Amino acid sequence: MFDNIREYWIRRDACAKQLSRVLHIGLGLSILIGSADKCRAQLHIFDRQVKPLIEAHRGDVAVAIKHLRTGQSFMYRESEPQATASLIKFPIMVAAYRQVERGHLSLDQMLTLRQADKVPGSGILTEHFSEGTQLSLRDAIRLMIAYSDNTATNLVLDAMGLATTNDIMAELGLDNTRIHAKVYRRDTSLAPDRSERYGLGSTTASEMIRLFALLESGALANPMHTQAMFDHLYACNDSMKVRKDLPPGTKLAHKTGSLDAVRCDSGILETGQGPIAFCILTEKNVDQSWSDDNKGNRLCAEIGKIIFNHFESQANPAARENVQALSIGANGPLVQCLQRTLNARLTPSPQLTVDGVFGPTTQAAVKVFQEQAALEPTGNLSSITWKKLGPLLSEDDLTAKSATGSPISKMPQDSLQGPPFVTSSAWAIADGTTGKVLFESEGDSPRDPASTTKIMTALLVIEYAAIHPEVLDETIVFSQHADATIGSSSDLYAGEKISVRELLFGLMLPSGNDASVAFAEHFGDRFKEQSDATGGYTAFVAAMNRKAKELGLATTHYENTHGLTHATHKSSARDLVKLAHHAWQQPLFRELVSTPIHETIVDSIAGYSRLIRWKNTNRLLEIEGYHGIKTGTTDVAGACLVSRGQRGDQRLIVVVLGAKSSEARYTETRNLFRWAWNELGID
Repeated sequence: MFDNIREYWIRRDACAKQLSRVLHIGLGLSILIGSADKCRAQLHIFDRQVKPLIEAHRGDVAVAIKHLRTGQSFMYRESEPQATASLIKFPIMVAAYRQVERGHLSLDQMLTLRQADKVPGSGILTEHFSEGTQLSLRDAIRLMIAYSDNTATNLVLDAMGLATTNDIMAELGLDNTRIHAKVYRRDTSLAPDRSERYGLGSTTASEMIRLFALLESGALANPMHTQAMFDHLYACNDSMKVRKDLPPGTKLAHKTGSLDAVRCDSGILETGQGPIAFCILTEKNVDQSWSDDNKGNRLCAEIGKIIFNHFESQANPAARENVQALSIGANGPLVQCLQRTLNARLTPSPQLTVDGVFGPTTQAAVKVFQEQAALEPTGNLSSITWKKLGPLLSEDDLTAKSATGSPISKMPQDSLQGPPFVTSSAWAIADGTTGKVLFESEGDSPRDPASTTKIMTALLVIEYAAIHPEVLDETIVFSQHADATIGSSSDLYAGEKISVRELLFGLMLPSGNDASVAFAEHFGDRFKEQSDATGGYTAFVAAMNRKAKELGLATTHYENTHGLTHATHKSSARDLVKLAHHAWQQPLFRELVSTPIHETIVDSIAGYSRLIRWKNTNRLLEIEGYHGIKTGTTDVAGACLVSRGQRGDQRLIVVVLGAKSSEARYTETRNLFRWAWNELGID
């Protein structure tokens, strides 16, 4: 055993030069297997494919790639320190979890946001949250990694002390991996000379993959905290670098960084041949644009694609299936195996329908299993959870058990009475004329409403315009804040101009999160009341909550205009049918939600014009008798749909929340309509 990690890496590097086959023990970070010839072949492949890309790039580049099972690697200027930009937030996260394990911090301790804490740049705290907001250390870390939130990063640094990250990295033998100051707070610098040279932080490519190797091996924290760190990294929402050209569903735990002259990405990429640690650092880039095809971003994307294609091409089909990332929205035979296994291994059995669709019900069962296995209940399938589950059960396994006489637990025979079976966690059906709720299941249960939130966003604007019709012709100039809003988009850019009337289509048809922010910025001050601390966006959200109270929406509370997940942003199926019925009374609302496609021309303050074409996300509009209202989807909320339909003279509003998939919400909605028509005696 080695006394510490620094000694391990020194000894490892010395031994690697002399041995072609080395078994690493002690911390168990990796096993280097295979012949020297195979390693040289691996090196040659990346020399031939990656090196020309590096040499053609106009800027300084360092790259490290390592197969964490075989030790095969490619290195290019891997020991040269470079600027990290926000990549340094990964070491900050590691340091925080190490402090938690030492008892110096708690993930549940609450951090209070002060106005003085707010800094510009990436993230959501500064723009969307008020002074006095409290969040747990765990949630601050998630914002720091998933959204690269600068303000959240400073809150984490304050909680553990600025120098702590550097101390812990030094303990791990990573002397070049250093945070220099709080984000946008150069006055707090621990090393002004390094701040001047590298900015926020510095590292080397080799140190980054060593840190990721430590994480993957479980050497940095206990299994629950290791899984938690992976889940934070899986949530990284930067899709412009290594993620960009990877196949959908590829499992990637990573953190990125971007400044004008810096683009970098580092993490672990799961392939059919095993996990690959990588680090791509670029600085002093000639291309300092912020477009999607920035040359630094493109270099990261191209190298990521080469890594994936090479190792995936060497994998057998069974290996590829076993590393498939499973989370909300996944489907296929592997999900079926998971569902069978959960049914068999959980007590009591969750009695999951083995349909191969990974929805909220399956995710809930995964969380129960994780709790029973003393893992953090994230609902996502990490390698640690897979190992705890053990061998998955196939249909053949169950058939074999039945053939040997082992009892197979069955649910009671289906009743011929009652509503159709649905995967949705809650639903409600109301009379479309009176708004009276006729049927429901978990109708008052608080749920994440996702983009059905935008019914209220649109309603505020439309009702205001009904009193002040001239506002429909007012021009909204898209702000950088609106443009930067994540998720579904109206595809408008900062500086582009559009009328209020036209942007309502951009809000409701493509479900533009960015459009909702633009409306709140434009109208917020007009809704401000004395009790509102600030105007603009915050005042608009406050008006949404006042309207919800006025309409008697007892379960509904809004934290934003678009429906992106927030712990206290909730509604219910019963509230949503009430809201939809009220909104339907407005002619402009009816026009918006029943429009399949809308085109408009937007101008820009720069002088150009362009055509935009929006398609309604509600697929029920393709079927006669359905009038549409609003879709909504997030990982937490599942697939949601508020819809209105008519048969003869009978009109109904149906809400489904938490369906397993986008397809399921439409099928279940139609089934509920059919069942309700029959119950009401409508032919």
